[in-house]
Amino acid sequence: MHNYKELQSLFETNLEKEIAATNSRQPKYLYEPVAYTLQTGGKRIRPVLLLMAYELYDSKFEKAMPAAFAIEMFHNFTLLHDDIMDDANLRRNNPTVHVKYSNNTAILSGDAMSILSYEYLNSTESKNYREIFDIFTKTALKICEGQQFDMDFENQKEVTVDEYLKMIGMKTAVLIAASLKIGALTANASRQEADLLYDFGYNLGMAFQLRDDYLDSFGNTSSFGKKIGGDIIANKKTYLMLKALELANNNLKEQLNSFMENPPANRDEKITKVLSIYEQLDVARLTSDKMEEYYQKALLCWENLNVLNNQKQELLLIANKMMNRTN
Repeated sequence: MHNYKELQSLFETNLEKEIAATNSRQPKYLYEPVAYTLQTGGKRIRPVLLLMAYELYDSKFEKAMPAAFAIEMFHNFTLLHDDIMDDANLRRNNPTVHVKYSNNTAILSGDAMSILSYEYLNSTESKNYREIFDIFTKTALKICEGQQFDMDFENQKEVTVDEYLKMIGMKTAVLIAASLKIGALTANASRQEADLLYDFGYNLGMAFQLRDDYLDSFGNTSSFGKKIGGDIIANKKTYLMLKALELANNNLKEQLNSFMENPPANRDEKITKVLSIYEQLDVARLTSDKMEEYYQKALLCWENLNVLNNQKQELLLIANKMMNRTN
């Protein structure tokens, strides 16, 4: 079996070939932005998790590479369209596609990426292909639903913690979960094993997103890679903000609502005051506790996998790294 870094390197090597092939396709301004998007990097967490799940049950990981390409292509498609909707200028320290090219080009190239992901998936050879296709399609739709809920929340005055958790489950956790399940099914693992890996990935994905929320408010700027408090400035209804609103007395709740509706001209002042309220309400600890709750659920799934501990140890190491990441 390969460890995470080895699989990441193997995936990158194979992906480079696919990027080169994509970049040579015509018309140029449909496919060049696709190649550009994939070239800007990323952690490749989802495709590597897919390959890791495959290797739990079969050593010929090359058979899972088309499905891994499909997952990475689809993930980057969602990021490309997210950047258009958020009017973001940078992605991984590079100009976003709609900035480098145009909005229309970005929309069309994003559409092509979603179709290309199915083209890759269609090359997957497994007796479970129909189920793999079904999981991929349902996951894609859930991600779209999650994105719409996220946009709805921007104009929805009251959002509950449970509604937020449901949204990040659809927008973030399901793709990590599907990556692991598809990897297992491609290797013809039993449905029970595939379902355990799905649940492992879902709970890990939930913890992963909560960690992202946490780092935006309580991370270290140098290691996080961007200014702390971006979610506060953008009035994002994250777990931290919603938990604070849930626990706050009337006075603190009025202050939080005022910061969102009538923010002070000085952005740093807004960040400082909101963080002060978070500290009063112990929001950092509560967020960490929720992350730990999801991690323990993931760990229980991992323990129940019917493979030797030394075979699945790398999966646990990656889970721990995702839980303790600083960027």
